[in-house]
Amino acid sequence: MSLETAYIKTPLGTARITGNKNGLQGFVVEEKEVSITTNIPAALTEAATQVEQYFNKERPDFDLKLNPQGTEFQKRVWEMLLTIPFGKTITYLEMAKKLGDPKCIRAAASANGKNPLWIIVPCHRVIGSDGSLTGYAGGLWRKQRLLEHEGAAIQQRLF
Repeated sequence: MSLETAYIKTPLGTARITGNKNGLQGFVVEEKEVSITTNIPAALTEAATQVEQYFNKERPDFDLKLNPQGTEFQKRVWEMLLTIPFGKTITYLEMAKKLGDPKCIRAAASANGKNPLWIIVPCHRVIGSDGSLTGYAGGLWRKQRLLEHEGAAIQQRLF
């Protein structure tokens, strides 16, 4: 089944949403300017609505059918990320321990970095063991803004 795509405006830039009736497969913020979609496909309207509610502080969590594509291990990591509460953070080591093996920290961090559903699968809530903001595909400034939006305690300031 083919994927539908829509571009929506967010406080972090223009986001590209991809998915179909089987679920959402992608949500990333574009680095370049892209035209906003005026008629959002039906399969993506709920995602667009929930993202808007999230940024308006009307929704702390998402309730969407997800269908990210990846390896079984990546999917396990992404499922674990969904358990991190709004406004809370965990470290990469804690993430590896939750997955059942503290030695998988690098593999878990790599899977975290390949998360295709930014914000919706909250990879931004994973921080370094020293409390620093590390490793966010969308840029550390976006990670900081998301954590500030959620009211999470942040030690490192970027600017």
